[in-house]
Amino acid sequence: MNVLECKNLKKAYKKGNFVLNNFNIRIPEGKIIGLLGPNGCGKSTLIKLIAGLLQPNEGEISVCGIPVGEQTKAMISYLPERPYFNGSMSVNELIEYFKEFYADFDEERAYRLLADLGIDPNARLKTLSKGTKEKVQLVLVMSRKARLYLLDEPIAGVDPAAREYILSTIVNNYDSEATIIITTHLITDVEQVLDDFVFLAYGGRIVASGSAEETRINTGKSLDQLFREVFRNA
Repeated sequence: MNVLECKNLKKAYKKGNFVLNNFNIRIPEGKIIGLLGPNGCGKSTLIKLIAGLLQPNEGEISVCGIPVGEQTKAMISYLPERPYFNGSMSVNELIEYFKEFYADFDEERAYRLLADLGIDPNARLKTLSKGTKEKVQLVLVMSRKARLYLLDEPIAGVDPAAREYILSTIVNNYDSEATIIITTHLITDVEQVLDDFVFLAYGGRIVASGSAEETRINTGKSLDQLFREVFRNA
């Protein structure tokens, strides 16, 4: 079953200036997908369209066969690129908020992950570092039992020592029938957890895609090396 399908998708912020132009993709269940491309190629725009935060100019998006709308929002757990929570709230209060708002939220998992990361659940967000705020946000997102996780730059704001744990948290805390889409420019760090990859060029043009492992075997190159070659003259 395809968890996500986009057909002839177009999105422009200015008339005639398409960030995504006739974009098509099908993503099956049970995969961790890296959506990789240079800044401005449409990665975050695509994620927001799938999450229902933006509307396309043309085309269709469906999640588990259902057109994006109120029903699909309950299937999607979305991590935006920047933290958006009220700084005066405590971590405990955020957990209560998520528990009330999302029927699929696993409170026990959230507290376990916070403990593993050494984050005080009584702390208020405004007292935490930028990296710790992003960890809290990731914990909340991954503590839902969603069908599709959309993670926009989930490791960009944390120190290198924490990245490995965060990636293992992502891998070990989602259902085998769910799918995760990760956008990032830190390809070396993230490629170890990817099943498949998509290289996105300007205009939302897919220039390469496939199995991460098979691509490494067939080319003898890491995804990071291949990315640099593909986009060197882009």
